[in-house]
Amino acid sequence: MNGKQLKNSILQWAIQGKLVPQDPNDEPASILLERIRAEKAKLVKEKKIKKDKNESIIYRGDDNSYYEKLLATGEVKCIDEEMPFEIPQGWEWCRLNDLALYRKGPFGSSLTKSMFVAKSNQSIKVYEQKNAIQKDYTLGDYYISKEKFETMQSFIVKPNDIIVSCAGTIGETYRLPSDAPIGIINQALMRVTLFDLNMAEYWQIYFAYMLLNEAQMKGAGSAIKNIPPFEYLKAVLVPVPPLSEQNRLVERYNIILSLIDKYELEANKLNSLNQNIYDKLRKSVLQEAIQGKLVPQIAEEGTAQELLEQIKAEKQKLVKNGKLKKSALAVSTIFRGDDNKYFEKIGKTVKEATDEIPFEIPTTWQWVRIKDIFQINPKNIAEENCISAFIPMEKICATYGSEFSYDEVQWKAIKAGYTHFADGDVAFAKITPCFQNRKSAIFCNLPNGIGAGTTELKVLRQFGETINRWYLLFFLESPYFIDEAIFKGTANQQRIISGYLENKLFPLPPLQEQTRIEKQIKAIASIMRG
Repeated sequence: MNGKQLKNSILQWAIQGKLVPQDPNDEPASILLERIRAEKAKLVKEKKIKKDKNESIIYRGDDNSYYEKLLATGEVKCIDEEMPFEIPQGWEWCRLNDLALYRKGPFGSSLTKSMFVAKSNQSIKVYEQKNAIQKDYTLGDYYISKEKFETMQSFIVKPNDIIVSCAGTIGETYRLPSDAPIGIINQALMRVTLFDLNMAEYWQIYFAYMLLNEAQMKGAGSAIKNIPPFEYLKAVLVPVPPLSEQNRLVERYNIILSLIDKYELEANKLNSLNQNIYDKLRKSVLQEAIQGKLVPQIAEEGTAQELLEQIKAEKQKLVKNGKLKKSALAVSTIFRGDDNKYFEKIGKTVKEATDEIPFEIPTTWQWVRIKDIFQINPKNIAEENCISAFIPMEKICATYGSEFSYDEVQWKAIKAGYTHFADGDVAFAKITPCFQNRKSAIFCNLPNGIGAGTTELKVLRQFGETINRWYLLFFLESPYFIDEAIFKGTANQQRIISGYLENKLFPLPPLQEQTRIEKQIKAIASIMRG
């Protein structure tokens, strides 16, 4: 159970009389409601408020049913079907309208920014939604003149009134303290003036419960977007405890809420820790994998040098068939000298490369440049204007760390300039944040085995069946490849620099070991996910 669910449960217990024990010596709620009716009658007689035509008394008959009597007409009706739950002895039911006067803020045209004036001794404060949300009457810089104030008397708010946020973040309540200035409410607030101020804290608790219940009625606990209409709001049934019990209930509720806040804080920390641990473990596993530390080496599986000979043979076939330029055969060779230093030979030129080597790899592995063992952004898959699947970068971003499957992609004519790809190609988004979030995918099940994408993709294709696609994918998601990337561009969208991918050193294991690495990473991922 998370903090929000726990708060909702405590709220439910409080409103149903289950949070604190009842005391038979408490003055019953019926006397409290009688005092409220007397106060309303006094205000009506003084012509400070209008007579409430819907004022009623709710009581339980001898037959154990609930009845409501309208005081204006004497009409009595059974309301058993309305009663949401049973309440303890000494509690009473009433309508929300019986406890307070309610007023929503003015319509937009009644109060606009053009009417605001500078703060002065003569100006009147306009209370805003943030006053209710942040529980601070001092916030806000909007004021109106005394002349405008005189025309908006029905929207006056004064100390001890409760203001309620009515749009966006709804249902936040705040009782204005005794030193808050008299003002008016704006369009996003509702004013509540209680007939008995002693009920203020309990009323706020019940209002929170009412909105929660309203949201649940609308479906699956989803948040409601606006305060319910007045005709609904005023007719809501309220369980009223004895005043003494209200005080005990509020005290206990606030104590528990403070504990729940601490619980929620710790729970959030734990959830964050769990998520971070998974991410850190995954990165650690990928790094161990490309360093040759995840699975043991097996002599019978051969060496990466033998694999490079296969890649060379595949290249020669493509060159012979005119599908690859002869220049692709010119590759660099990285080797370790007798002095234990690394060197790179390009043609007849040999230069030291020790500073470039990021970590040690097994003796059966080989350091290579990515451009020497993969085709990068190949362009020779389909004829110009061939109708095929066009897959935008966002599809790659949505296919994190998995095979890419054809799913409602667009059909387009492949044109020059697009990156062409085919089943088995591995791609990643070369711009932030997708790149840094390790967004990559293996294409599979493409229509006709052919597709195309934007220039924001980097696509790698192996020569024949010489590289395990999953090993390549895991390499592209490793800290070594991602965290060392260099970017250029704007702050909002950066791209890896030209040549970073092509010249990146790639730790190449024997093919069978690549497959064992794939299986081990997937097995570890399955365990981590539970």
